[in-house]
Amino acid sequence: MEHPYGYIKDNKVYLREFLNQPDRVIGEVKEDEASTIKYFEDRFTTLKEKIAQLKKDIEENQNKGSFLMKLVHLKDSLLEYDALGDFIPLIDELEQLQEYLEDIIKKNREKNLEIKKGLILEAEALKNSTEWKETADEFKNLKMRWIKTGPVEKEFEEEMEESFNNAIDTFFENRKNFFEDMAVQAEVNIKIYEKLVIEARAAFDNPDAKRAFEISKRIQKEWKAAGRVPAEKRQPLWDEFSKLNNRIFSRFRRTMETGPQMKPWELMKKMESMTDEMKKLAYAETNPDGVSSAKRLQAEWKKLPQRKPKEANLIMRSFTFFSEIVFEKLFLERLAMSKYEDFNQKDKTEQKKIKMGILRDLIHRDESELATVKDNAENFRTNEEDFEVMMRRKIGTFKRKIDVKTFILKELSNK
Repeated sequence: MEHPYGYIKDNKVYLREFLNQPDRVIGEVKEDEASTIKYFEDRFTTLKEKIAQLKKDIEENQNKGSFLMKLVHLKDSLLEYDALGDFIPLIDELEQLQEYLEDIIKKNREKNLEIKKGLILEAEALKNSTEWKETADEFKNLKMRWIKTGPVEKEFEEEMEESFNNAIDTFFENRKNFFEDMAVQAEVNIKIYEKLVIEARAAFDNPDAKRAFEISKRIQKEWKAAGRVPAEKRQPLWDEFSKLNNRIFSRFRRTMETGPQMKPWELMKKMESMTDEMKKLAYAETNPDGVSSAKRLQAEWKKLPQRKPKEANLIMRSFTFFSEIVFEKLFLERLAMSKYEDFNQKDKTEQKKIKMGILRDLIHRDESELATVKDNAENFRTNEEDFEVMMRRKIGTFKRKIDVKTFILKELSNK
């Protein structure tokens, strides 16, 4: 029995030669020739449907290149597929589709190459960073982006992987060495802290209060300059060190106050008088005489007895506040003149506008720095007393700076 693409001979079904493939037996007659031919025609129809479905999947899918191997295997299988039909158009169609996918893959790999080159540059820029935590997080992000980026051409693959991994390995090796060195250095630093505690004990036992105080000042500076150690090892040393130095200072202060003492009410009256005088200078226009008077008042204030009544706290804060206004106004005046060479030739209204603009910028800067200090205080909170005291003082200083500038800005606005 004959068929356009095959025939039956000696009860066997043959597929006719195509594309230099010889005639090939694809099966044998089971029941009758007609039903056998129909069976192999149906198999060809199923094959066409399979190819059509593959083509549809490629059209609808974003990652078209992932279908290439499936297409190649299907195309190669056509030369051995047992069916009756015209295989040549199907092979042509699959070859065209293969060229289309290979072109997409080539373009994607070129794009991937550029992306990975960029990732390598980022990794190279980070590899020598000493911001260990932040940079480690950035490298994790880089690694995820690298993994999500598709492959490059085989000829570049090994070189790209090596360059990227070398940058990562450099950073993490540096980090490992740093913490190993820091652990060794911490042991050295502990010895320094222990030595300073011993010196503090000796100073405390020294009968010369002034000499003990001088030693105390020196070793406190050395303590601040000493390197880091784990908090649990440093804290017990700090507790003893700070206690000894506080006692040394208290003894020194007592020896300095052995002369005639002002009565509390006399001291309060003196402080109020000096504060009122400083307040007048704060409200006055900036001039050399006013600045000299403020400096004189500050010098006199330092000579007042160290031990003051509890009710003097408000007066002390007021004196400090008005002192800072005087010198902030002086700074503002000089800053305005440095920014505008003709500042003194401008009329009063223009001078006021310039100063107000400068003040707003300074206040904004101080507020930003205050926010950063507060964030740092939260992020690096420890149980060490000196850290808490330092952060409170720092935050208080920034708030006072902002209050001083706000006071001057308000004063200028009301003029």
